[in-house]
Amino acid sequence: MPIMPWSSALELGIAKIDEQHHWLVDRINDLHDELSKPAPDRKVVGDILESLVDYTMNHFIVEEDVFKRHGYPQTEAHLAEHNAFTSKIIGLLDQFQAGTADVGDEAMALLKNWLTHHIMDVDKAYVPFFKDKGEA
Repeated sequence: MPIMPWSSALELGIAKIDEQHHWLVDRINDLHDELSKPAPDRKVVGDILESLVDYTMNHFIVEEDVFKRHGYPQTEAHLAEHNAFTSKIIGLLDQFQAGTADVGDEAMALLKNWLTHHIMDVDKAYVPFFKDKGEA
């Protein structure tokens, strides 16, 4: 059972960003599914974490490019959110790979809560601006 089901409430109405958000939600659910097994496969967990880091960074690049092209006035604040999350998820991956941290409930809560907050609050705030610029 997904920890974070995708729903229309998470859609921004900007197709390329919605597709990327959906992919991220699916990977968080994949990670949750693996961690819910009686004996999670450490390699699978590591692979999912790596893909989350890579894809999240690529997603942020796409979003940030749109911000810069259109002169989004909240770009700096949004970049700060991206940088803070990137630091957290890279730190989680580094600790996991070093064997100094297990991925568990705390990490899942971090991923789910951050992504939900980021999409529902931070990203939805820019939708009217970008729709006015023809990005929808």
